Amino acid sequence: MPGARAGKKAFPLLDCTGPHIEILVVQVIERKMLMEKKRMLFIYNPRAGKEKIRSNLLDIIDIFTKADYEVTAYPTQSVGDGVKAVKERKTGYYDLIVCSGGDGTLDEVVTGMMQCEKKIPIGYVPAGSTNDFANSLCIPKNMIGAAQAIVDGETFACDIGAFNDDFFVYIAAFGIFTEVSYETPQNIKNVLGHMAYILEGMRRLSAVKSYRMKVESDQLTVEDEFLFGMITNSVSVGGFKRITGKYVQLDDGEFEVTLIKRPANPVELNSIMVSLINRNINTDCMYCFKTSALKLTSEEEVAWTLDGEFGGRHTEVDICNQKQALKIKVPK
Repeated sequence: MPGARAGKKAFPLLDCTGPHIEILVVQVIERKMLMEKKRMLFIYNPRAGKEKIRSNLLDIIDIFTKADYEVTAYPTQSVGDGVKAVKERKTGYYDLIVCSGGDGTLDEVVTGMMQCEKKIPIGYVPAGSTNDFANSLCIPKNMIGAAQAIVDGETFACDIGAFNDDFFVYIAAFGIFTEVSYETPQNIKNVLGHMAYILEGMRRLSAVKSYRMKVESDQLTVEDEFLFGMITNSVSVGGFKRITGKYVQLDDGEFEVTLIKRPANPVELNSIMVSLINRNINTDCMYCFKTSALKLTSEEEVAWTLDGEFGGRHTEVDICNQKQALKIKVPK
């Protein structure tokens, strides 16, 4: 062949002015757009909050898609699925993890994230019966509004609680009313909301139990009989605002601690409840203080609840504030 070296095969030149180059350019652009597309893992509890996620699911995913996210939807089927879904995600694959459900669903997703080496931001679309943590962050109660706030909002670094080998988002508690939160059936929670906890708790007042515990922290060391105790990072619990304190900050590295002593009679119990709700602290009945870490020990096992879910029975508990460890999307 004229002009070609012996032993070499000649190849025709690509026509850079024809349709070949147009197809090539389109393929390159599409590949680049795919590589740049943000990826989201959307974990939701289809049974939370009267199952209202079902009527909003398509609109929520549409909002995320319009914000250039490639969405992978994961409906949870049983307890622990949220933790599993987050921990088994491909390292570095997702840019954002969004969860929808009650505070228990959020707790699972955050727990899974805290157990991962690489941590990414989390978005929250509340769909539960109380959603205390969402209220603390001013996340819209409307699910569509919450989804829009995720794509339009900003990232906030808030504190997370370490509880022995576990984690909690906004509350660790023991004593009266705490077992109610995880023993009350989901369908009753859906119908009654946070009143389910109060009504179920009132039914149990005749069998109130207290615990002899030693509490140690830099701010206070005491041993007493306690009816109830909560370590919180929230402006509300069970839908009641200010019950955790008047000046709560979610990123200051400190918990608000409330420990209620065993009342001597029903009148004193009523006084305690009124004082707690009004945050009118009666030091003769309760201890209230701020701390970044504390240790609680008891001779008998004490049942704990973490974000409304069963946290196990323990004789020794170490709780530590992990300051600004969680990145969560909030409205601007």
